[in-house]
Amino acid sequence: MIPLELAEKIMRLHFVEKWKVSTIAKQVGVHHSTVRRLLHSKGVPTAAMRKSSMVTPYLPFMLETLQEYSTLPASRLYEMVRERGYPGGPDHFRRIVSGIRPRKSAEAFLKLRTLPAEEGQVDWGHFGSRIIGRASRRVSAFVMVLSWSRMPYVRFYYDQKLGSFLDGHARAFAFFDGVPKRLLYDNLKSVVLERRNDAIRFHPTILSFAAHYRYEPRPVAPYRGNEKGRVERTIRYMRTSFWPAIRWDDLNDLNAQAETWCRKVAGTRKCPEDNSLSVETAWASEQPKLLPLPADGFPLADRVQVRAGKQPYIRFDLNDYSIPHVRVRRPLTVLATPELVRILDVTDVIAEHARSFDKGAIIEDEKHISALVNAKREARQGRGIDRLHHAVPSSSTFLEGTSKRGHNLGSAVAGLLRLVQYWGSADVEQSVVEAIAADAFHVAAVRQSLERRLHEEGGSPPMPVHLPDDERVRGLTVTPHKLSGYDPKEVRNG
Repeated sequence: MIPLELAEKIMRLHFVEKWKVSTIAKQVGVHHSTVRRLLHSKGVPTAAMRKSSMVTPYLPFMLETLQEYSTLPASRLYEMVRERGYPGGPDHFRRIVSGIRPRKSAEAFLKLRTLPAEEGQVDWGHFGSRIIGRASRRVSAFVMVLSWSRMPYVRFYYDQKLGSFLDGHARAFAFFDGVPKRLLYDNLKSVVLERRNDAIRFHPTILSFAAHYRYEPRPVAPYRGNEKGRVERTIRYMRTSFWPAIRWDDLNDLNAQAETWCRKVAGTRKCPEDNSLSVETAWASEQPKLLPLPADGFPLADRVQVRAGKQPYIRFDLNDYSIPHVRVRRPLTVLATPELVRILDVTDVIAEHARSFDKGAIIEDEKHISALVNAKREARQGRGIDRLHHAVPSSSTFLEGTSKRGHNLGSAVAGLLRLVQYWGSADVEQSVVEAIAADAFHVAAVRQSLERRLHEEGGSPPMPVHLPDDERVRGLTVTPHKLSGYDPKEVRNG
């Protein structure tokens, strides 16, 4: 700030004594830019402060051109002046143009006033990011302000999707215990899909939501932030009054602190519409004039179409959620709120999970996984029964009796298949028939029957031989040694 005595002296030296800017600066002991700034603030054209130079003959043409075309680029004006004989370079010329270009006069705004319960304003505020597991989530604050009382409502989310946007509205209306007659928005994609001047194509969901709560959604004009300045000032106020040095564990903790701040800090300020009232007192008088809340709720979830692959999971928002194994390989629908993920097959809710904001996490319902494991186990057992039925036709009756007696069916199937492998299908079939006739429904009875008949016939039991799958032994022939050279007694005892 230049002292008044020094400013008066500079003006006198310039206008009365006709001193140049550099002379004034040197004699009064200030920088020449300070002298230029003072003279410019007093209405002296920048060109009048310059000493005569190579651009001086061209200044009238430059001023006339810029007066008619105020946004003409300096590069184009330079080419026009150079064609008329200007010998200087473009960099110095650009600095001269910036000093003489006409400035657009500042726009004045009327102070906007509203009636109680007439209007609210809505916007998002960005408050950095949060690391959750392997994910970095942006922290966003949904802010709604009642325009007359200035009472705010704040709720934080990890995204700005439509589901969170609607959830913030519903919670704000519940907090205010009513709905203002209209809400002002920026031209958010959650509200405006397309806009041509005053022609607006609203998002159909926000229209349905507004009709349910009976308020008017009104996007402000583009580049007219002053029309919703109350909510923008509230967000700036949050950045200095609420956010600095705050500590929080999760969103529930943060939102509880935000609601306390709305009531205990923001609510204790003086109301700008009536300085004799606090914001909370003004809100108490405004609340009865708000529109009443509807009797029923509105579906607030994000709706996303997904497709289940061959594994019993669907991918949603960087994480995998389990589904019943019988619902794989088909299109499904996800309905997601900040707390819950529901998965639908057409209209049937087939799974519900607590929502995760991690990245790459697998969220499972133990019932889904257990059902898949059991189905795989039954499938393997069923394949064994099929093979056994073809090899031993009487096995069906035998297994039925085994099941009635409470024996393990899987063990019985596996045991009979091993007997078929060692003894052959015909012998096992005969022994199974004998076991059924003897009312002995266990594998040991079949084995005993096989061994008994073999003993009666004087044969030897089969010896399973498991050779490695190696070409060096696949065709190998083993010649047994002759035992005639050994002492018969030793052979018998050996």
